[in-house]
Amino acid sequence: MRFYGAQEVAAALDLDALADAIARMLAANPVAPVRHAHTTRTGADGPDSLLLMPAWSDTALGVKLVTVTPRNRAAERATVNAIYVLFDRDSGTPRAVIDGESLTLRRTAATSLLAARYLARPDARNALVIGTGALAPWMAHAHARARPLTRLAIWGRRDAGAQSLAQRLRDEGLPAQAVDDLESAVRDADIVSCATTSTHPVVHGAWLAEGTHLDLVGGFRRGMREADDAAMARSRIFVDTYAGTLAEAADILEPLERGVITRDAIKAELAELVAGRPGRRDASDITCFKSVGTAIADLAAAQLLIERAG
Repeated sequence: MRFYGAQEVAAALDLDALADAIARMLAANPVAPVRHAHTTRTGADGPDSLLLMPAWSDTALGVKLVTVTPRNRAAERATVNAIYVLFDRDSGTPRAVIDGESLTLRRTAATSLLAARYLARPDARNALVIGTGALAPWMAHAHARARPLTRLAIWGRRDAGAQSLAQRLRDEGLPAQAVDDLESAVRDADIVSCATTSTHPVVHGAWLAEGTHLDLVGGFRRGMREADDAAMARSRIFVDTYAGTLAEAADILEPLERGVITRDAIKAELAELVAGRPGRRDASDITCFKSVGTAIADLAAAQLLIERAG
């Protein structure tokens, strides 16, 4: 059994290849139960949690173990930590332990890249990334791979964070600029990607122009919202998995429960897009891809990693 650290994961998993690997894994009809979530302790900063995310196919078997510890913020430690364990499919023998954070960042971005191939307008050139955390630069690179961007706006609650991320992305070759007017940036964007931990909507449906592709990846549980009900009502909605979204995604569950949208508003999950179900119909569609994270993408990433890194 071998351990793969963050640097090895980064070196092996480029986003285009990983998006292709996720598509192949989805086409192979893998099994991925809805993640198990256990509260391990309660506190003033919120509950500590242990998450288990298993998945398996005919060729691979693995599980991601995640801890969420909100009180770590006060000590300036990471609130989310993770490892991935990959097993031999035939014997059940452990094959690898993998740095979970680097794996998760890349598979999340690659999943949105795969979705954007089906849902973003072919002529999309102007993208906006909302958020400046660890995932945000990966979302920027993902959408720059999906479409040849000529403008990439970055918005964050702290201007210093947006300026710093924009400079980093310019250094990495992307046409990034920090912006301070969120509404105007959304109105101007062909692609809007949200990677936040917001508990209240930051994108409003009234701001979305016809033809926009909205990518929501930050909210992964109840109580987290990145887009308002009007945005959902105006969109053709696509999800990473039905099971995960309908169990955890407040961006969709809350408007469903209020009757703002119906179940028919969700047009397909990602595996169905890969299999040929129509995504974007025309240039005027507003499309929304909602991802809460699927163990299928983790498994695809782990398998690709050991194929490439040995």
